Amino acid sequence: MVREEGADGELHQHKCLGGLVVGSYCHDVLFRDGFPVGETLGGAAAFISNVLDGLTPSPPLYVAKVGADFAYAAPHLPLLAAPSAPTTLFHAHFPPASAVGRYHGDRVLRRLRTCDPIYASDLPDDARFDFGLAVGVAGEILPETLARMIDLCRVVLVDAQGMIRSFDPIDGTVGLLPLRSSGFFHLLPRIGFLKASAEEAPFVDVEEARKWCCVIVTHGKDGCRVYWKDGELRVSPFLAEEVDPTGAGDGFLGGFVAGLIWGLAVPDAALLGNFFGSLTVTQIGVPKFDQRMLQHVKEELKRRANECDGSLTQLACLLIITNNIYRKVMHLL
Repeated sequence: MVREEGADGELHQHKCLGGLVVGSYCHDVLFRDGFPVGETLGGAAAFISNVLDGLTPSPPLYVAKVGADFAYAAPHLPLLAAPSAPTTLFHAHFPPASAVGRYHGDRVLRRLRTCDPIYASDLPDDARFDFGLAVGVAGEILPETLARMIDLCRVVLVDAQGMIRSFDPIDGTVGLLPLRSSGFFHLLPRIGFLKASAEEAPFVDVEEARKWCCVIVTHGKDGCRVYWKDGELRVSPFLAEEVDPTGAGDGFLGGFVAGLIWGLAVPDAALLGNFFGSLTVTQIGVPKFDQRMLQHVKEELKRRANECDGSLTQLACLLIITNNIYRKVMHLL
């Protein structure tokens, strides 16, 4: 329990929980060369829970919103929107497989239906959290919702796509707008970590954002770069046979946050993020991870937390070995 003084001047007690993840589930339809090749559960929260639930000491609280037409058994029960609101629907159009080579660069994403936003009032009012993850994909997280998350959590990590995506009013094509022009820019000094893809980075203005928070830019098959006020570093990637790049950034965030929870330094946590980002792209939709692999990684994280042991090089060696074993297992299935 934690105590804090309310607006009325009285002390109030709140439950202290691990994490809060905010971002809605959606329906994803994938097209390759104009033909549908898959229909899956989508939304950053679905991909992130796939990693966090297997690695963290206790699962976070998830706040997601769907319509009555929601078609999947989500790992965490979502909120039901107004009766007239549908589940958010995305169509992702990819070029022929022979032309794929740039993670997200060739994808055309369209939002065809939209669920209700997640309001600040949808968040729990009787709890405080060690960390928060704001992972909107369809504009569902409002500025006031993010501000409330910051009030509830000791540190908040934000995926930039939830703040800077725009949607064509005619066909729903997803575009990007400058963070400075969004309703979120004033919250930047209160954010702990901001994650952006290489395509999103110019719209975030990394040089400005790094003055206020730690910025992580993912570069797909080339790993990621971590920026802070006085420096930057590159974190190496892992080899992956890409099938579907959807959710790669979410897998990265799940691994990164899990690393921080277990006490890894930011570069080590980013390496763990790269590891799970690379695993995510090897399957269509939310990947089915081998539970033995997850348990192996979790036990190693727990050991390092208990012993304060290990360097970045040692962690890299462990993950490379684990990655090679996982790839061999997947080839046998």
